[in-house]
Amino acid sequence: MTIKFLAHASFLITSEDGVRIITDPYESGGYNGALRYGPITDEADIVTVSHDHADHNYVAGVPGNPVVVTEYTEVSGISFRVIGSYHDNAQGAERGPNRIFCFAVDGIRVCHLGDLGHLLSAEQASSIGDVDVLLIPVGGHFTIDAQSATQVIDQLQPSIVIPMHYKTPKVDFPIAPVDEFLAGKQNVERAGTSQVTVRADELGEGPQIIVLEAAN
Repeated sequence: MTIKFLAHASFLITSEDGVRIITDPYESGGYNGALRYGPITDEADIVTVSHDHADHNYVAGVPGNPVVVTEYTEVSGISFRVIGSYHDNAQGAERGPNRIFCFAVDGIRVCHLGDLGHLLSAEQASSIGDVDVLLIPVGGHFTIDAQSATQVIDQLQPSIVIPMHYKTPKVDFPIAPVDEFLAGKQNVERAGTSQVTVRADELGEGPQIIVLEAAN
């Protein structure tokens, strides 16, 4: 399985058989130009959408004719589980609901937390179950921050952690850069590229943190 970081909270996950999943596609130039990542040019067979904000739900900008997943379903032999959560720490009163997606590709269990805004309850953590690769927001303000993200990682104990939804020169949102999350962390790899290959038989106990460069 390959994981390509497109930008923000959007990844292209490609199975060994060529099934292509894009998570949370963003609108290039959205929010009056605050989001300056380039358009998504990779085609997808499946798109997951964690919530209906323009930096996460711009399905119209994804090339191909993807199946859009927002609830439990199976597509191309891949089962998608959705765990309900919130975009804030006030039961959704500020920013609404958020979907956590869990699915397995090539025997690797992936969890995309979307714009999670709170620590997980014991019930949510149990519903998510075992995680090999955790895609987690770390920028704060609209999502969990560095400290809370660290606690969520402790809750889920993934093998690999890939941070997302943080400040870069191409986003003007009032969120923190990834360095605040990385501070004091061990086993950090700055890949220097947008893509990493993950194999089930090479997973360690972790958590290994891999920072990918946005492709767009």
